Amino acid sequence: AGFISLDCGGADDYTDGIGIQWTSDAKLVFGGQATNLPVQNQLQKQYSTLRYFPADTSKYCYTMNVRTRTRYLVRASFLYGNFDNSNVYPKFDLSLGATPWSTVIIDDADTPVVEEAIILAAAPTLSVCLSNASTGQPFISTLELRQFNGSLYYTDYEAQFFLALSARINFGADGNKSVRYPDDPFDRIWESDSLRRANYLVDVAPGTERITTTKPVFVGTELEPPEKVMQTAVVGQNGSLNYRLDLEGFPGNAWAVSYFAEIEDLAPDETRKFKLVVPGMPLFSKPTVDVEENAQGKYRLYQPGYTNVTLPFVFSFEFKKTNDSSKGPILNAMEIYKHVQITMGSQDANTMSSLASRYPQAGWAQEGGDPCLPVSWTWVQCSSEAAPRVLSITMSEKNITGSIPEELTKLSALVEL
Repeated sequence: AGFISLDCGGADDYTDGIGIQWTSDAKLVFGGQATNLPVQNQLQKQYSTLRYFPADTSKYCYTMNVRTRTRYLVRASFLYGNFDNSNVYPKFDLSLGATPWSTVIIDDADTPVVEEAIILAAAPTLSVCLSNASTGQPFISTLELRQFNGSLYYTDYEAQFFLALSARINFGADGNKSVRYPDDPFDRIWESDSLRRANYLVDVAPGTERITTTKPVFVGTELEPPEKVMQTAVVGQNGSLNYRLDLEGFPGNAWAVSYFAEIEDLAPDETRKFKLVVPGMPLFSKPTVDVEENAQGKYRLYQPGYTNVTLPFVFSFEFKKTNDSSKGPILNAMEIYKHVQITMGSQDANTMSSLASRYPQAGWAQEGGDPCLPVSWTWVQCSSEAAPRVLSITMSEKNITGSIPEELTKLSALVEL
């Protein structure tokens, strides 16, 4: 429950090999063209199709029903696959409602670009919009919503900021495969630390070894990382774990958490204590981690983190054993998100949505998202202030009959009809 999985450009509904039910996106978006990718073999079914849109000044939105005051993971993926036979790598903007989320930059035809965010639903619908292609045409392969329970990913700033994923790493992973549903009931995708990418998890310290356990690990607190992720780890046999990675979207303010569990059976006289060291940021190295003590036992989760900390684009960090520790540091998993400020959108958004909903059969009324931001609906002109007002509406050639909709009387900034 709480999963929406759209196979963009797909014609039929189906259940994939891991039990996720995919549905066609046709009813949730207006406009665009569905197409099949030329390379069908080796692709997961949801990547064999996509939907592309004109490279114009409009925006193209998917609008999904959600539960208000509930947190969702929103994941959009983009596999270009040279669908237009032009070999022009697309570049376009992605927004969540009125808020700019990311610029999607394709630099490899055969590797999907994946954007993920965690947002508190403030309204009964959530829109994901594509616009502003600077090269190629905007397109999308999949769009997924995953509902979180309770207080998972609660932040003090969630009414003003959503979280955009920069890294979610499973350390000590068994092979290159990601861990996701059904191992993770919320279908977060935990990437293996053995995946090789440029400037991603490099500068690894000598003596870094992978360890694994088959024993159960208690994870049922707070963020509930999957047990499978916590059953693997890296340990710094020479006394330190060291990594450098580029954080997409940074510099910025981060929400960052490390996941630890003691999964080695230490002798009674052995200890594992360590500190986090970040170059140029001495505040980080204040607390000492003693996983077994902090987690109140072996094979139990401890997840210290920072809910709001400034991080650079090139992020280097080290876990370093303390002088009185007999064992080197351990690290099971890590997540880093960027706080993205939510744009409040047009003051007339609700009125305009109500107006558009009167014409469910009319294409022009189905554009979705905010009437003004990040770009306005094709039949609307807005003011340029931070919370724009609707200044004019073009109703000609719209085949509207009957009385004047009452919404028009509520648009107090309207100067032209």
